[in-house]
Amino acid sequence: MTGSTTDRVTRVLIAEDQVMMREALALLLDQEEGLAVVGQVGRGDELVEAALSLQVDVALVDIEMPGLSGLDAAAALRQHAPQCAVVIVTTFGRPGYLRRALDAGVRGFVVKDGPIESLAEAIRRVVAGELVVDHALAVDALSAGPSPLTEREREVLTVATDGSTVADIAARLHLSEQTVRNYLSGAIGKTGTRNRIEAAAQARERGWL
Repeated sequence: MTGSTTDRVTRVLIAEDQVMMREALALLLDQEEGLAVVGQVGRGDELVEAALSLQVDVALVDIEMPGLSGLDAAAALRQHAPQCAVVIVTTFGRPGYLRRALDAGVRGFVVKDGPIESLAEAIRRVVAGELVVDHALAVDALSAGPSPLTEREREVLTVATDGSTVADIAARLHLSEQTVRNYLSGAIGKTGTRNRIEAAAQARERGWL
């Protein structure tokens, strides 16, 4: 192998909590010319350490993972390993997710139901400096508009999705109970729902959480 850019092998890390999906992706991508899967993790909070220790060029990241969501992990990776490009590979093609991914510095956003050749090509294009986004999802995101939730409203609503009480949320986020109620009220009003359960469900469906 020469030292030219065109001959350089792209080192890929896969972050996916479903073992079968992760291993299948690794097997298929390893057969693609110029790509080598050098690591796999099953938790979002393992992404940064693995990317740094393995010196990867591209991280393929699922959105819903234990420990840390793929979007939050992508933001952390941009801070600690900006040389590693992130491609979100997900079954959840929600417009809100795309906007949050771009805010987190993600360079690619593709859905899982595409052929492996398309994913490999997306990786190559990202390495070449392009921004690669699923076309249909891009159209949906533009028509949907940005999330109306503030970062704090999103944070409080995310914690509320597991049925936590106001007191529990306040303790976890180090806020007063009245402040939590204010944020929940704001989120309920902006989503046009009747309570925090409905608000959280609607926000998640739209990809705002």
